Amino acid sequence: MEGVGDDGASTAAAALNQRRHEASKLFQHYLDKSTPHALNRWIGTFVLVFVYALRVYYVQGFYIVSYGLGIYILNLLIGFLSPLVDPEMEPSDGPMLPTKGSDEFKPFIRRLPEFKFWYAITKAFCVAFFMTFFSMFDVPVFWPILLCYWVVLFVLTMKRQIMHMIKYKYIPFNLGKQKYGGKKASASTSSSPRAD
Repeated sequence: MEGVGDDGASTAAAALNQRRHEASKLFQHYLDKSTPHALNRWIGTFVLVFVYALRVYYVQGFYIVSYGLGIYILNLLIGFLSPLVDPEMEPSDGPMLPTKGSDEFKPFIRRLPEFKFWYAITKAFCVAFFMTFFSMFDVPVFWPILLCYWVVLFVLTMKRQIMHMIKYKYIPFNLGKQKYGGKKASASTSSSPRAD
């Protein structure tokens, strides 16, 4: 008798695992297809952010969830703006940021790539939106204090990050190919638009 029941349970578990695996593959397929469409991905995320903000506004609660979400996004933003190899740490064998004009140009490599940044933010807003349907996460707090604390934390963190960018002379954004002005007819031949 026990063998028959165990066989049915193991078959059901195997079928469930198979379905979960198929759903995971399908999800990964669509995720991979969305990779080159950055603008559309971010538009979808901003729609999700807007829906979450409307939900929090109309419910008039879940400020702790929003605060935790803000701290998490700030942490992701720091990873997005930071280089893969921090120049303050010991030198490594990997690519480093150039610190002198004579150094070879090396592209800026993020610690957190754009796709993973987008995916983490989107997942975070989905989880936060899901949490707004459960009253146990609606802790009563005075939200202006949380907002002020988050703004101060954001300003101090970004100030530190910008000072790091200035100190090590890197810009974490691709501003496109640098364009140089052509030679002017009245300019002397000794002046060069390119500084080495």
